[in-house]
Amino acid sequence: MNTFAVRLKELRRERKMKQHDMALYLGLSDGGYQCYEQGRGFPDVPKLCALADYFDVSLDYLMGRSETRERQP
Repeated sequence: MNTFAVRLKELRRERKMKQHDMALYLGLSDGGYQCYEQGRGFPDVPKLCALADYFDVSLDYLMGRSETRERQP
């Protein structure tokens, strides 16, 4: 499984959110969101930014390019 999918699932579980709730937040069907967590799809840039903002992590962390969760100024 790709790093994005693993981190997205991990972040969602830390917040005790359901996949359905995340799908609603992003304006997706449940299946559309599940594709992200299963590594079968990636969000477009606006949704990717929305996820990073929601979880308060950097885009680099979310995409597996960094181990540092915090956003840099």
